[in-house]
Amino acid sequence: MLDPARSYDLIGDVHGCAHTLEHLLDTLGYRFQAGVWRHPERIALFLGDIIDRGPRIREALHIVHDMVEAGQAHCIMGNHEFNALGWSTPALPGSHKQFVREHTPRHARLLEETLSQFDQHPQDWHDFLAWFYTMPLFIDAGRFRMVHACWDAGLIEPLRAQYSDGCIDEHFVQASAEPGSFASNVFDRLLRGTDMRLPHGLTLTGGDGLTRAFFRTKFWEDDPQTYGDVVFQPDALPDLVAKTPLSPLEKNALLRYGIDEPLLFVGHYWRSGNPAPIRPNLACLDYSAVLYGKLVAYRLDQETCIDPRKFVWVDVERPEAVQ
Repeated sequence: MLDPARSYDLIGDVHGCAHTLEHLLDTLGYRFQAGVWRHPERIALFLGDIIDRGPRIREALHIVHDMVEAGQAHCIMGNHEFNALGWSTPALPGSHKQFVREHTPRHARLLEETLSQFDQHPQDWHDFLAWFYTMPLFIDAGRFRMVHACWDAGLIEPLRAQYSDGCIDEHFVQASAEPGSFASNVFDRLLRGTDMRLPHGLTLTGGDGLTRAFFRTKFWEDDPQTYGDVVFQPDALPDLVAKTPLSPLEKNALLRYGIDEPLLFVGHYWRSGNPAPIRPNLACLDYSAVLYGKLVAYRLDQETCIDPRKFVWVDVERPEAVQ
């Protein structure tokens, strides 16, 4: 899919921040020509989660879609695009569900902004849902890789055997409604990442207002000892939980992306502060743009280690701060 000799600009989760995306593209040297943002030498690579939460979701989708159609970008699927497909896809007969993603208040809340902004544009939304199926779940360009949340070779290799281009179909989405199925595991791991249950039945309410019994974990730590060593999310664990030792079983269950593997770029994780590599071969480009953080890009050329100087970002201003 990708020419390994090209130069690319990898861009983190947009979440409907269309004006900020235009600002970032302009900063990167893209220009709006013939209805599409273009660069004379580079191609944009989006890490998914174009939809939900933000103020201009429809506009953001049109920007990214039009760039992809014009050969100026590629975009992989994020968990929010998958959520939209699950919400809209009827479940298989006999599954005791009406839709793959049940229409619960919690699920409705996550899609609320997107559905509202497309309320007067149903055909447009229908067309975008069809386009989501053309978004691969991962890209492996040899010297670098992209996945929305977590690279798991144990799932990607059998997935690649079924779908060589990484693009799934409606049947695969329907199969994901069965907990523990291969399709369900693929979506959970690649698009949501690794997680661990909080001990003693505890729950944690995050900054997004959602209450969870699990916390997101790092998938690259070589020798973690405690829960605090593997937590990877904006919300800190309670101190007593963070100091809880990992059991041998929990350690063995952790996924490890090796330091000698190709460069890997992910989104998804709502980071904060100034963008920087996590490891020499791993970077997360989601810096909470929709929460007035940063919309972040990484300018990839031929380097074999992630260069801290090649992150580019724009700060997202609060509406009251805009002059």
